[in-house]
Amino acid sequence: MKRLLIGAAVLITACSGGSSEPAATADAQVAPVADVQAVETRLTLADAIAHPRRAEDAARDMFRNPQETLDFFEVGPGQSVAEIWPGWYTPILAPYMADNDGTYVAVLYPDGVSERLDSRNTAFKDRYADTETYGAIQFDSFSGDTGLSIADNSVDTILTFRNVHNWMGGDYAETAFAEFYRALKPGGMLGVVEHRLPETQLQDPKGGTGYVQESYMKALASDAGFEFVESSEVNANPLDTADHPMGVWTLPPRSAQPKEGSEEAATFDAELYRNIGESDRATLKFRKPE
Repeated sequence: MKRLLIGAAVLITACSGGSSEPAATADAQVAPVADVQAVETRLTLADAIAHPRRAEDAARDMFRNPQETLDFFEVGPGQSVAEIWPGWYTPILAPYMADNDGTYVAVLYPDGVSERLDSRNTAFKDRYADTETYGAIQFDSFSGDTGLSIADNSVDTILTFRNVHNWMGGDYAETAFAEFYRALKPGGMLGVVEHRLPETQLQDPKGGTGYVQESYMKALASDAGFEFVESSEVNANPLDTADHPMGVWTLPPRSAQPKEGSEEAATFDAELYRNIGESDRATLKFRKPE
């Protein structure tokens, strides 16, 4: 939180009639200096996005458009905002919510699933342990086996970025949307960003390419009880044809390449995929009815 110091002093001198008098004398009355007041200003999303601690992440802002995306999802002061399997957005959301009387809920994998995931959880908590900067982050968990640990009807907003294909691959996409519906307050918002598969291409129900049709996600949300509010093209990339040899991971930032010496490697043009940039993404907003 920023504080601006404001003070004032007024000098009053005695004057009589139209005669000239010295500008100031020992008997002149001087008003006391007003008390210095601290005027608090809140951290804005723009402040959080522009902060130097995001220097490495900022290179991806041109593809992820954090300001426009969070504005579209109506993220604002005083909310409780849960992010499913968080990471890139945490340095934006955690400080912003902490400084604006809100709560940032980091929904990690449950502990005990694997050593790798336990290590990831520990590293995440260590990275964001500075409560002066990030506030008191609330930690919850989600997986297909355990569900979502957040209480019923308790959060204002749930956000998920590029995860739907993972849940499809684990056969629990329906469970995920149902759990999000349960945890949101009536009127609460679900924001979904996902690699977008054109409606003209065949949808793999396992999400194996990393791409998912908007219609498929809308159906998942509708079946869980959500109302579709609107979509945004803020994260669109018309250069992405969504038909790459290694799925969405062919594109940056992963930039996967065929195995050296393979038939695919002989004709693979890595520069072509780098020039496409990051994937075309659907940005969808759903609401739990009042």
